[in-house]
Amino acid sequence: MTHLPYLTRCTELAEEAVAAGDQPFGSVLVDRNGTILREERNRASTCDPTRHPEFDLARWAGANMTPEERRNATVYTSGEHCPMCTTAHALAGLGPIVYATSTAQLRDWLQELGCPPSSFVSRPIGEVAPEIPTTGPFDAFAARIRALHIRAHNAVS
Repeated sequence: MTHLPYLTRCTELAEEAVAAGDQPFGSVLVDRNGTILREERNRASTCDPTRHPEFDLARWAGANMTPEERRNATVYTSGEHCPMCTTAHALAGLGPIVYATSTAQLRDWLQELGCPPSSFVSRPIGEVAPEIPTTGPFDAFAARIRALHIRAHNAVS
């Protein structure tokens, strides 16, 4: 299964989030056969600060999938999970995470934009839940997602 179509969809969802006034994050939950089961975009700024797409997918998976289905599902996301989302992912028993851009990239971009420091310490997925297999980042998505962060930041500045 190739990652690029799913990561492209995540980036489109991130674009939808920015258009709606949110930060640029989008995620999809894919079953073992490659079927997208659920899509989410960030709603943290406009709805509820915990409405990260990865967290919403973990919550949905816990309510709608068997433990085996969750273990065999992959979460694709435009940006590496934050610690809250990584923990939700682990608690839900979901399978691998594939991310287009990393926590380190996001940190660097936000520093370049002069954004204030986060209210929590960002950590790579492997430091929060080392048993979750991860793949990423993918250089092909960096410029597009960085541009979305610039657009989102300029909208609130």
